[in-house]
Amino acid sequence: MGCRDVHAATVLAFLSGTASVAGLLAAVLLPNWRQMRLYTFNKNERNVTVYTGLWIKCARFDGSRDCVIYDPQWYTAVDQLDLRVLQFALPLSMFTAASALFLCLIGMCNTAFVSTVPNVKLARCLVNSAGCHLVAGLLFLLACAICLTPSIWVIFYNNYLNRKYEPVFSFDISVFIAIASAGGLFFTSILLFLWYCACKSLPSPFWQPLYSHAPSMHSCASQPYSARNRLSPIEIDIPVVSHSS
Repeated sequence: MGCRDVHAATVLAFLSGTASVAGLLAAVLLPNWRQMRLYTFNKNERNVTVYTGLWIKCARFDGSRDCVIYDPQWYTAVDQLDLRVLQFALPLSMFTAASALFLCLIGMCNTAFVSTVPNVKLARCLVNSAGCHLVAGLLFLLACAICLTPSIWVIFYNNYLNRKYEPVFSFDISVFIAIASAGGLFFTSILLFLWYCACKSLPSPFWQPLYSHAPSMHSCASQPYSARNRLSPIEIDIPVVSHSS
């Protein structure tokens, strides 16, 4: 696999990373991180479900889609530790993944549109496509860890709330979306690492561009008898004849 071309691995990694960031955005905005089910034994009243998100809280009667109680200022008064951590972790994960996407795009554009014959004087200043993808893979892996850890913690914290109060709490769809997005970020980082490992066989230093030497320099490599052209004309090869006794 040549690193100077845009391959399916890098394109698939970019698409996977974009989909994962979109999934994180949906998980952040949806008010479906935790449900609190409130039952009533009065036949004239209906049960109430409280949907808790990272930024808003909504209470609905069973069979209704309208919020009876809508609290848009919930983000300032979050009293659940796991959701408070997610308020900081998920935006940070999105920012890290977006930075990785930007680096991945730079590497793809460099391999696709930059000339294959670089200037010798600028060879050390060129964008290293393999380095861009390596750093992007590390950032995707970091974004996965930042997103996955608090998202899984929601499940355990939900069990803690049920034991502490009453078994009325349950995690909602946003937890699954966040975990799936973290899996997508991990898959993206693996693709970029595989691409980088395929490029590692090229004769270029770790952080230098793919062109450690310009192609014109390779064409000037010494030939087997090129050194004899610079010898003195007095130097003549004289064959030695050995006589067997």
